[in-house]
Amino acid sequence: MDMDRMPDQDPTNSANETGYACIQSYLKGLETSPGVYRMLDSDSRVLYVGKARNLKARVSNYSRPGNHSPRIERMISETASMMFLTTRTETEALLLEQNLIKQLKPRYNVLLRDDKSFPNILVSRETAFPQIKKHRGAKSEKGDYFGPFASAGAVNRTLNQLQKVFLLRNCTDSQFESRTRPCLLYQIKRCSAPCVGYVTEAAYAQSVRDASEFLTGKTTRIQEALASQMAEASAAMEFERAAALRDRIRAMTQVQTAQGINPRTVAEADVIALHTEGGQACVQVFFIRANQNWGNHDYYPRVAGDEDPAEVMEAFVGQFYSTREPPRMLLLSHGLDNPDLMAEALAEKAGRKVEVQVPQRGEKAELVSGAARNARESLARRMSESAAQSRLLRGLAEAFDLDAPPERIEVYDNSHIQGTDAVGAMIVSGPDGLEKGQYRKFNIKGDGITAGDDFGMMKEVLTRRFQRLLKEDPDRTSGSWPDLLLIDGGAGQVSAVNEIMTELGVEDIAMIGVAKGVDRDHGKEEFHRIGERPFALQRNDPVLYFVQRLRDEAHRFAIGTHRAKRSKAIGATPLDDVPGVGAARKRALLAHFGSAKAVSRANLADLKAVEGISDSMAETIYDFFHDAG
Repeated sequence: MDMDRMPDQDPTNSANETGYACIQSYLKGLETSPGVYRMLDSDSRVLYVGKARNLKARVSNYSRPGNHSPRIERMISETASMMFLTTRTETEALLLEQNLIKQLKPRYNVLLRDDKSFPNILVSRETAFPQIKKHRGAKSEKGDYFGPFASAGAVNRTLNQLQKVFLLRNCTDSQFESRTRPCLLYQIKRCSAPCVGYVTEAAYAQSVRDASEFLTGKTTRIQEALASQMAEASAAMEFERAAALRDRIRAMTQVQTAQGINPRTVAEADVIALHTEGGQACVQVFFIRANQNWGNHDYYPRVAGDEDPAEVMEAFVGQFYSTREPPRMLLLSHGLDNPDLMAEALAEKAGRKVEVQVPQRGEKAELVSGAARNARESLARRMSESAAQSRLLRGLAEAFDLDAPPERIEVYDNSHIQGTDAVGAMIVSGPDGLEKGQYRKFNIKGDGITAGDDFGMMKEVLTRRFQRLLKEDPDRTSGSWPDLLLIDGGAGQVSAVNEIMTELGVEDIAMIGVAKGVDRDHGKEEFHRIGERPFALQRNDPVLYFVQRLRDEAHRFAIGTHRAKRSKAIGATPLDDVPGVGAARKRALLAHFGSAKAVSRANLADLKAVEGISDSMAETIYDFFHDAG
């Protein structure tokens, strides 16, 4: 993308003007070329990012009072300076605009808040017996990718049924190479056990081709072939084999049933429907690939409530595909302000044609109608949940004498076994409920911390957390600062946390300790605050249940994080860090010496005597442990 900053456009306003006068002061220096503009407030925070085919004409519209929505009027009144970038084409301006919106998160733009990647199914091509597995992220591994699927659950369900049908392995390469007898998946007829030679390479390759055909929608031939094989087995009175083939056909049918409506005339498309109500918006996206419905996902973009549906839809589409490859067709519930421009931008990103349609009849319109119904129902559920959450936050503020209902609650917990593999965990809750994308885990480094020192662990976690906040957002403008801290513990924990926060100079955040009371009965929790007597809530108080859920979620997250760390540590050996030692060499060394410790103590001659270990590799292994020792 070729772009230039417009000359003589200093983002400061020497006259300290704001609003219309500020915007008018930039008009003389503007060109008529395409580009992107930014509106900033008096503290140089970006208020809005926009694109224009003609920068001078677009900004001129902002300089004249009248015909602006209340949201735009407020934005103009807060504008104290502007910045500009010119581009060669309007398409480049659109792509740049969406990237800047995602990066800067301006308060007056429609913003897609949930931007996680979607999983795919990968049939790996790294070995003679390819693995089938879930994959998320960059497509760097060799193999065939099928997706996207709307959720990990959709992928897992499909993989589960594909294993029943095609009997492909899902174990890692190291597990595959180290097996000497079939695993449980073979016993329950989910794998053909290529690891121990129970299936030939040619037969396994045919299963891989069949699975790939199925995932590209070519199911008829596969079902006919399985049905034919089942009939042959039955005729030959091979009833066990016939029953196994029957189960595979049934599993294939279950995959197709789980996918719901499979369109006949739409091979590849994303169906995107918008519903707005009560100042909120929901966008439903259905993924259609290979004439199959691969699930749907709902989004709740940040809106002011007075935007035109075309503006919301265009902002969503631009931001959604800024980090994703678009399909060959988009089916939308609402038209865009610039549909041809969006199609051109998406085609440039994909390297092929991308159609953007708002269908009015036929199967495509039915698909959009179904997505719109889902969007309407999802938004209704969310609004109901938000109302309940708001009541709980108000009740929390009243129960704990807070100045206002908290916008961000952070809950902390630690997990360890006698001080080993210690981790700290932080979960976040707010007006929209649990915000799992904001959860954080902390590997306790433990400098000066004795085993089981919960106070020391909590001090390390909070120190690291708030030192980072003080460094990255000292003005507290990003929304990452909490209004309330919930600590799992009593008066001692709260006092320790207060001491930590005082040392950091952060003394204006409310904190509450949650202890289980003298008999540690769930439901008789005591709450502790600095300088206040402990108190309890009534057993049937909704606020009590709310706090219990938050504490239990923090405990669940901490335990899960600790287990994952411990499992990784249990399976690890020093050999994992030796350059050039993979699964096969690791097995050979352990079989020869009996343990990783014995390998580390072995002399060079003994290492050279191991089958499969060359002289140069033996020297590498010896040098690794010698230097480390």
